[in-house]
Amino acid sequence: MVVEIILGLLVLVEGYVIWNLFRKTELLETWVEEFTQRIQSVQNDLSNIDSTGHFEADDEVGSIFEAIKDTIRQLDSLKGEEVDAN
Repeated sequence: MVVEIILGLLVLVEGYVIWNLFRKTELLETWVEEFTQRIQSVQNDLSNIDSTGHFEADDEVGSIFEAIKDTIRQLDSLKGEEVDAN
């Protein structure tokens, strides 16, 4: 009788732990997907802003623009897919 009660409590605790970890995993996956979409959006915006190449051609602005593009490339590597930022 005591063994069944202990095993029943153990099953309940394990069920709660599994449910809690599943919930946290779902939240993290949602955050990663939103973050990936934001990175892609920023990358597309930068491409649209510099569609004519004027920012890259200017020395002062170009160096800052290149630094921003490099940062976005580094963030792209975090999401696991290689995206061409040119």
